[in-house]
Amino acid sequence: MKLITAIVKPFKLDDVREALSELGVSGVTVTEVKGFGRQKGHTELYRGAEYVVDFLPKAKVEVAVADTLLDSAVMAISKVANTGKIGDGKIFVTNLEQVIRIRTGETGEEAL
Repeated sequence: MKLITAIVKPFKLDDVREALSELGVSGVTVTEVKGFGRQKGHTELYRGAEYVVDFLPKAKVEVAVADTLLDSAVMAISKVANTGKIGDGKIFVTNLEQVIRIRTGETGEEAL
């Protein structure tokens, strides 16, 4: 089992959710986060004063998948989250040692 963590632009969140749903992924956790990568933020003008926005709003999507779904889930996220512009985000894949569904006590892939 793998945990996919994707940092994407907030307006791409619905597209990512729909793409994962089409693959049969049933559970997704989303967190509103702020950060920056290579774009290093940007400057904005507010009431005539210029200020630097270091941390840009992003959406962090976490989804646990079986090994068999990993490649298709990563490809789906990459495809729908891509705008071709700087700041599109990143995808991280980590191993999951164990998953336990609290309500039923199911473990492993059955708990996904």
